[in-house]
Amino acid sequence: MTEFERHEKILSLLDERPFASVRDLQHLIGVSGATIRRDVEKLNEAGRARKVYGGVAAVERGGRAASLPFVENRDIAVSAKRSIAREAERLVKDGSAIIIHGGSTCFHFGCRIANRNVRVFTNSLPLAAYLGEYGTCQLTVGGGDLHREPGILYDVSATEHRFYASQFFVGALGISEHGILEQHPLLVRLADEMSRTASEVILLADSRKFSIHPPTVSLPFSRISRVVTDDGLSDVHARMLERAGVEVIIAQIEREQ
Repeated sequence: MTEFERHEKILSLLDERPFASVRDLQHLIGVSGATIRRDVEKLNEAGRARKVYGGVAAVERGGRAASLPFVENRDIAVSAKRSIAREAERLVKDGSAIIIHGGSTCFHFGCRIANRNVRVFTNSLPLAAYLGEYGTCQLTVGGGDLHREPGILYDVSATEHRFYASQFFVGALGISEHGILEQHPLLVRLADEMSRTASEVILLADSRKFSIHPPTVSLPFSRISRVVTDDGLSDVHARMLERAGVEVIIAQIEREQ
């Protein structure tokens, strides 16, 4: 199979699904991982696909991204998300109360603190299920209807939240100079509400998110004190965060060989 044929096969797969791992492509095309990574690099440079940790993703149409189902997004850029979760855990003090938002990076963070001496509030059903089965931390789950995507429990008629925390850990679908960007209106509303019940807002987002620009500002940088991201953060985006006045914590990750 020629390079052109391999590229077309990869792009054809990305028309059917938003992400493919290196291993998926090895099985599909029948070549080595090194060859697949070279193909992904060339497609990324040509702007035909987007290189991400562990594989390749479809290019967002019109500069915007469609939010992936949680079960798919959870398994993208796992090394980066786990490294971010490790750094974020160091910010949590024993005996404190924290809020953890929905999303895959926050899920990985929640798994890290499952057995810490902390009180956790979350609306994330996947995280609540994990903490309930495997954790020992004190857990409070937000009530209301189940919204299967993005996997949160939420009561749209609720007018008051009685859980107050020292820290609110929030993820993002995308990031721009305006702040955290989201697509799902419930995630936007919930992030705004939860940020008002915590003393500090901490954004957990891998470096891919800085090039994704969904339509809605969820939280401006003026309401965020720290950003925990990975060492793929570009100088341009690092300067953007510096201008916004937020503290940046960089998680070092192990690159796939």
